[in-house]
Amino acid sequence: MNIDRNLRKERIGIVTSNKMKKSIIISEVKRTKHPMYGKYVLKTKKYTAHDEENKCNVGDTVKIMETRPLSKTKNWRLVEIIERAK
Repeated sequence: MNIDRNLRKERIGIVTSNKMKKSIIISEVKRTKHPMYGKYVLKTKKYTAHDEENKCNVGDTVKIMETRPLSKTKNWRLVEIIERAK
């Protein structure tokens, strides 16, 4: 039997903190339309991700992927750095 692995969720966001060892905090900003008033509202979601080599800096745009729980709050891992902070 060929059992394929489930599709993992991927997110793109900006690194807001890299003060922890091998961990980074990523903020994902979404523009959603208000259901009643129709105005676009910014919603921010934070993720804690695993950065094995500590190569991310604050302001970098990164792609993260869902993984098994690595700690109490960390169940995402760094896939790639899309753009470095200037």
